[in-house]
Amino acid sequence: MLRIAVPNKGSLSGPASAMLHEAGYRMRKESKELVVVDPENEVEFFYLRPKDIAIYVSSGRLDIGITGRDLLLDSGASAEEILALNFGRSTFRYATLPGTAKGPEDFHGMTIATSYEGIVAKHLAEKGIDASVVHLDGAVETAIQLGVAQIIADVVETGTSLRNAGLEVIGEPILTSEAVVVRGSQTDPDDPRAQQFLRRLQGVLVARSYVMMDYDCRAEHLERAVALTPGLESPTVSPLHNEGWVAVRAMVPAKEAQRIMDDLYELGARAILTTSIHACRL
Repeated sequence: MLRIAVPNKGSLSGPASAMLHEAGYRMRKESKELVVVDPENEVEFFYLRPKDIAIYVSSGRLDIGITGRDLLLDSGASAEEILALNFGRSTFRYATLPGTAKGPEDFHGMTIATSYEGIVAKHLAEKGIDASVVHLDGAVETAIQLGVAQIIADVVETGTSLRNAGLEVIGEPILTSEAVVVRGSQTDPDDPRAQQFLRRLQGVLVARSYVMMDYDCRAEHLERAVALTPGLESPTVSPLHNEGWVAVRAMVPAKEAQRIMDDLYELGARAILTTSIHACRL
């Protein structure tokens, strides 16, 4: 069976399980379950700490895993990212008290507190910055107040917690992260089971990003309508009973659906409908 690591808790756990469920896989019913066997799909799921997943995969004990890009890079494991999953997005940045520094070029001789020592050490080395890195597990905002460090490096979403601590974000983002599928060097990239797994997840991503749009329009307006809804290869066009009218069906990006409906209506299209896509293969 294909052995796959799944986050057992944290911000990646729920969305990862939801995506796998949408892809047709059996998921655990209780949080105490550490291993779930899905014999119909020839898959075993192992629920692990997100920060450990890349290490397990790189060791060859597991074939594939879902974790964060930041956790993959911080681990230093020899696993590779093979598919971005479009959830769990975050930005990793430096922050400090106002007036302390403007960016990494001012960090020489300072100490930086972070939960992601591997990422920060690599970033500083790439920029030739001579600074110390101290590892803390969470709540790094207090490191400056307690005199442990002059700079912190942490995940920034809204920046509210940093502002509440009297800190400001400085410099360019170190890393933009999201949930990703990772594969170890021992895993055969042409393994049909792994390929099927990736196709299913890609199908979920497409299904979430598109809607199916149906509408009726006059035949003389068809070319202009099709320009608005080209579909993936091309739209499906069928003649209607009323002469001079056609029915059109095409996939359109979900985030653009309302604008496209407005443009089609202005063009004279009617009976414009959108429906969700639950699964697909491209």
